Amino acid sequence: MSTATVTSASRGANRPTSFSNRLNSEWGRHLLGIVAVVFAAFPLVYVLSASLAPGGTLTGSNKLFSQIDFSNYSRLLSDPVRPYGQWYLNTLVIAAVTAALTVFLGALASYSFSRMRFKGRRGGLLSLMLIQMFPQLLTVVAIFLLLTWLGDIYPVLGVGSRMALIMVYLGGALGANTYLMYGFFNTVPQSLDEAARVDGAGHARIFFTLILPLVAPILAVVGLLSFIGSFTEYVVASVILGADPHTSTLAIGLYQYVSTETSSNWGIFAAGAVLAALPPMVLFLWLQKYIVSGLTGGAVK
Repeated sequence: MSTATVTSASRGANRPTSFSNRLNSEWGRHLLGIVAVVFAAFPLVYVLSASLAPGGTLTGSNKLFSQIDFSNYSRLLSDPVRPYGQWYLNTLVIAAVTAALTVFLGALASYSFSRMRFKGRRGGLLSLMLIQMFPQLLTVVAIFLLLTWLGDIYPVLGVGSRMALIMVYLGGALGANTYLMYGFFNTVPQSLDEAARVDGAGHARIFFTLILPLVAPILAVVGLLSFIGSFTEYVVASVILGADPHTSTLAIGLYQYVSTETSSNWGIFAAGAVLAALPPMVLFLWLQKYIVSGLTGGAVK
């Protein structure tokens, strides 16, 4: 009996491990991580190499960093017809204001749905879920007609206005972000609210001094997603702002460098893309400690 047991054990030890077992081993996880990093980093490295290549096409960048020249950056920043600095400022203002208002208004709505009981609450939550099913791109024509009509009455909300673009971004983002924050707000025990009410605190004091510090991770995640989405959006911005160089965003302005075959200059486009990637990257690194907890904290609710 013992001999048979030893024999079967030795056969099991000599049996080759399956692919899943090798993948779950330590070296398998490292290999998979390296492949994922290379796959994700190659487009970024290629664009950086193209921005440093003196030619105006991408074919000269097939050999990464074969030539290093900052002429594309100097031409980008010194172009009198296409004011890159103005585009950068416009995009930062629009993205920052949109992110701040999205976080504030979404937090107010989420607190109301989570803590208050009122008529239409369930219908409102179901409406938010329904709104998420339809992309904002489907409403571009309706938005343009609405802003054209509003522009005759309130020019600040008409076509060509940056404030109008911010309002459109807010309307498209509040549904999904409110529902995302609603699940996180439910993880905060309501006993904290009750204890604060016993001490004489009202809803405003509870919201600003008690609830908001506890839900900081989801606020950071919503702000980051809203900022990146507004910073890189093109279709809605091009419809509302048009091609005016003084009101254009980075997405609209940089497209002008590659919009036609006669004026295509991918080197300058790549240089502008590299500089445009800095604010989202810095914001992501600054808020990365909140991202995982913010996205998973309300999942069970």
